[in-house]
Amino acid sequence: MAANVAPAPASGWASHALHRAQAEPAYGAFLLLWIGFMAIPIIFGLDKFFNLLTNWEGYLAPWLVGISPLSAHAMMLVVGVVEICAGIMVALRPRYAAYIVALWLAGIIINLLTYSGFYDVALRDFGLLVAALALAVLARTYTKPGIRHGGMK
Repeated sequence: MAANVAPAPASGWASHALHRAQAEPAYGAFLLLWIGFMAIPIIFGLDKFFNLLTNWEGYLAPWLVGISPLSAHAMMLVVGVVEICAGIMVALRPRYAAYIVALWLAGIIINLLTYSGFYDVALRDFGLLVAALALAVLARTYTKPGIRHGGMK
């Protein structure tokens, strides 16, 4: 008769991270924010090229289009590239990139506050800015400082 034996936990990074997140709630919060701030900017950045989620040009304040040498469409393509880069930077160096994302969100908020009718979206983006700052604070604990020594602990 075979004994009931639980399978041994996987030894991969994801398994270790999940076990650590169960033991340390703050680490779990760090992982959620880290994954979110990798995925969301990349998804939104890619969508600037396809406009599947929304017509992104509609969120651009007219005064920005007026002072830019680029068309609204071209500006959104540049925004898409910046957002994709931001997601990649968060993946590689959340300790530093979270502050860059927070500044980027501040710029988006200013754009939305100067364009009537998008105050609800500006408030949502303020919540994202606060979350990006929380990621930066948690990353000080859960990542190593410096470019040469950066990365996860």
